[in-house]
Amino acid sequence: MKLISCNANRPLSEAIADYLDMRLTRSEVKTFADQEIFVRIDENVRGEDVFVIQSTSYPANDNLMQLLIMMDALRRASARRITAVIPYFGYARQDRKTDGRTPISAKLVANLISASGADRVLTVDLHAGQIQGFFDIPTDNLFGGPVMIDDIKERFGRDKIVMVSPDVGGVVRARALANKLNADLAIVDKRRPEAGKSEVMNIIGEVKGARCIMLDDICDSGGTLANAAAALKDQGAVSVSAYVTHGVLSGNAVQRIEKSVLDELVMTDTIQPSESALKSKKIRVLPMSPLLGEAIRRIANEESVSKLFDR
Repeated sequence: MKLISCNANRPLSEAIADYLDMRLTRSEVKTFADQEIFVRIDENVRGEDVFVIQSTSYPANDNLMQLLIMMDALRRASARRITAVIPYFGYARQDRKTDGRTPISAKLVANLISASGADRVLTVDLHAGQIQGFFDIPTDNLFGGPVMIDDIKERFGRDKIVMVSPDVGGVVRARALANKLNADLAIVDKRRPEAGKSEVMNIIGEVKGARCIMLDDICDSGGTLANAAAALKDQGAVSVSAYVTHGVLSGNAVQRIEKSVLDELVMTDTIQPSESALKSKKIRVLPMSPLLGEAIRRIANEESVSKLFDR
């Protein structure tokens, strides 16, 4: 098999290659003066099982086009099978019609990926489970939970912890980790007056005297986590940490996290962290390369991927 990387998160691609004791296939991805993207693969890939690693994070449209053009180049170079490894799947929050005359962009992107030559998709923590059904090709959705569970056990030991879902939509995710950690569960009941803004209403569950761990798939502006942390501290929580899979951290999110009462934000490297995030004393990054690398190895060897989570 061969690994090939676009430009969205080169460090993660190199870490996956190191885990698999391989090197990345030589390629060139550049942008012309008029912002058109050009791709060239500098090695023979005929008959190969190729894994293209690319998160469709900011700038989402550029990174998505890099992925599509790279897969088209591989298909025209007669690659035997093309797997799109998308650690962070952009447009995932547009997974349904929210009003009249609005698109379902996640389905459109899924169609584009299939049409560009992908034979299968490997991704991490899709925002909504139904997106897996948007693809008409085999799709493996990995979970960041095992990586987070190991870190939580190491950091918190035997302390009394409460897993917290920052909204009602994340209850299933938080309950799953709470069961594995034998922890209690709490829920933040919030109301979102407009897109990008949230207002905490109530805390459902007992958090007084506990170390609270919020769990979410995406941290975008940081407002939800900051508001929820303040509400949990008001209810008597000893500390509040947040674990998220995808650290989008748009705009002044890092500054918002820094100024909040949140003790720590732990995120994975599915999206390449910004310099400000890496310098922040409140933000810590967990590597996803072992999980992604092992999943790629299993796919290449036609082994079970789901057994990665049987524990």
